[in-house]
Amino acid sequence: MNKPNILFIFTDQQRHDTLGCYGQELDISPNLDKIAKEGVKFTNAFTSQPVCGPARSCLQTGLYATETGCYRNGIALPLNSRTIAHYLSEAGYFVGYIGKWHLASTILPSKEDIEKQIDFQDKPIPPERRGGYKDFWLATDLLEFTSHPFGGHLFDSDMNKIDFEGYRVDCVTDFALDFLDSYNQNKPFFLFLSYLEPHQQNDMEKFVGPKSSREKFQNYKIPGDLKGLEGDWQENYPDYLGCCNSIDKNVQRLYEKLKELGILENTIIFFMSDHGCHFKTRNWEYKRSCHDSSIHIPLIIKGEEFVGGKKIDEMVNTLNVSPTILRIAGVDVPKQMKGQPLQLLLNKEYENWPEEVFIQISESQVGRALRTKKWKYSIRAPRKSGFLFMKSDKYIEDCLYDLEDDPFEHQNLVKDPSYSDIRKELRELIKNYMKKAGENVPEIKPYKV
Repeated sequence: MNKPNILFIFTDQQRHDTLGCYGQELDISPNLDKIAKEGVKFTNAFTSQPVCGPARSCLQTGLYATETGCYRNGIALPLNSRTIAHYLSEAGYFVGYIGKWHLASTILPSKEDIEKQIDFQDKPIPPERRGGYKDFWLATDLLEFTSHPFGGHLFDSDMNKIDFEGYRVDCVTDFALDFLDSYNQNKPFFLFLSYLEPHQQNDMEKFVGPKSSREKFQNYKIPGDLKGLEGDWQENYPDYLGCCNSIDKNVQRLYEKLKELGILENTIIFFMSDHGCHFKTRNWEYKRSCHDSSIHIPLIIKGEEFVGGKKIDEMVNTLNVSPTILRIAGVDVPKQMKGQPLQLLLNKEYENWPEEVFIQISESQVGRALRTKKWKYSIRAPRKSGFLFMKSDKYIEDCLYDLEDDPFEHQNLVKDPSYSDIRKELRELIKNYMKKAGENVPEIKPYKV
């Protein structure tokens, strides 16, 4: 049997509720909504790490960020890492990557054992730093450093600068369409397409949608987690939605190209994001917190078993995606990968699927969190920099939210003594997850008023 092609569409900092199939009321994502109706939507999908680089390291390896060593941004994926690209290449796939990589540079000091500083943030990335994507490469480590919303450049396999002009989402998609048009290998392809949007443009300190986004999407319904909180969502949310709408339009371009080439039925499409966005309502920037606005992500898969408009409500996270890809390719899932393939949920092959997901948080804190359908529980290491340190032996309780009564996490119950039994139960559970992630079992002190 021929193995299917795999097209993985990856966005940066996209909230799950930007899509109509997740509740967005404006007409932002008609094409992705259609794919969700034809495929499978995961309603409770969460990132394993709400920071760009660490989340990407988790997805590429199937390991927690503390295991990859990429516990924060600015740490290169170790050269001996085994990624999904390595496994798929060995299984006969042509592996390609387009867009933002964010796993090639090691910058900034750390108290952890990381390699010496190397900086490819705005330079061509040498082959050994491409995570096994050896067949096709058109990327840059930090796309926000080599481009602006309406122009910039990437680097090809031979490290040549490839310029583009036009809205960035459109241009990156153009490159992917060119790849599909020219692909004539006698083997299946795995193409990882990594957009920067809807991430803010760093040196402009704002989100930039296509022209007219602000007017087109000004009549939005304020998300419940943002309502009543300060931050910069009021000036940025329409453009943010414009970015998401542009991605949706370009997903349709890719879909139509697959259909035109006659390979749609033999191509599995993934759509997900690395993390969400809270628009400076929870801390000094956009993610790096335990809140659902930071960690709840869209995840849609269409093709082969993933059909029929199914809705999966079980708790899943980034670490489930890597083994899912390998199983599609007929590759045995390595024992070191921490997640179970999502096919098990479709086929009811599982016993005791986890009722919670575990999240590691860096940079804003050395933090850990659990998310169940009812509870959000988080801890942080006191007086430890989340940039300098990866983990700790001592934590204090930081947040407790009852998500059934308070879905938008406005009332932190961590100080309330009537929830001490709940906190005790979650405290022991999070210790078990930390142990599974290769961490020492820490001391966790209750929050003291």
